[in-house]
Amino acid sequence: MDQKCQDEYVRRIHTVQDYMEQHLGQPMSIEELSLVAGFSKYHFSRIFQGIVQEPLAHYVNRIKMENGLFLLAHREDKNMTDIAYELGYTDSAVFSRAFKNYFGISPREYRKEYQKNCDGTILLSDYKNGTKGERKGEQFPVKGQITIENMEEKNVVYIRHTGTYEELANVCQELAQNLFSHAAKQNLLVGEQNWVLSIYHDNPEFTAENQFRTSLCMTVPDQIPIQEDGVLGCMKLEGGLYAVGHFRIKQEQYRDAWNYMYQEWITGSGYVPRNSYPFEVYCNDPQDNEEHLHEVEIYVPIEPFKF
Repeated sequence: MDQKCQDEYVRRIHTVQDYMEQHLGQPMSIEELSLVAGFSKYHFSRIFQGIVQEPLAHYVNRIKMENGLFLLAHREDKNMTDIAYELGYTDSAVFSRAFKNYFGISPREYRKEYQKNCDGTILLSDYKNGTKGERKGEQFPVKGQITIENMEEKNVVYIRHTGTYEELANVCQELAQNLFSHAAKQNLLVGEQNWVLSIYHDNPEFTAENQFRTSLCMTVPDQIPIQEDGVLGCMKLEGGLYAVGHFRIKQEQYRDAWNYMYQEWITGSGYVPRNSYPFEVYCNDPQDNEEHLHEVEIYVPIEPFKF
């Protein structure tokens, strides 16, 4: 099998996934998606299913439903009509039927049950940890400085991994080497102007672990042309308002840092998570200090809470 050709197929499907993510509230036809991928509309669905291992229609519906779960659980300021429109449904009745057909429970019943059964915290953050479970010991062993920043949209190149975070940890070094190698070939490395980051596209509270999508990325200044080369993909890092947590932590404390932001800080901040993906920015080489501490910034997309 031609590896270069296979990589190009995967890159094109990733491009389509990015496009769907950015246009989730809009109708998307097979003609439109096949055009984004650069494949014939007569073969696109089969190619997508062969690579993603999930039928196209099922994938689109699943992503919408998982976003619906998040909005119902953690955005009490949004009513059923707000959520329906945000996900691209014509009205709340259509959304309710689709939700019940998928989960076997109505959106209102789910919201009521979630509020009754949750412990009042927002635990969306099993990033860097492939398991869910009760915390032990001190509730927040890691605390960071939080700033509110209005970030401009940025260009990024990326290599994507789909699978559990445990699987990601096993290949992360290889992915990083590929990212830097291919970026260097295109002269994309511009010293301190490049952020290196990981984007977490899926919410571990609602998505099956084997379907977690993580993009290892590098920002590229606007004036530098980018060539998608079969390995590197290219997308926009969404601008807007972010809560930025500044941490200096050990490797095993990433989960604690995420939990501090989502459980301790955000619940009393006057903000709610915006329906977009969070990411980590890596600010140092941990090998450069004796304690091997990681300087990391965690970006959580937010908007003001509407009371």
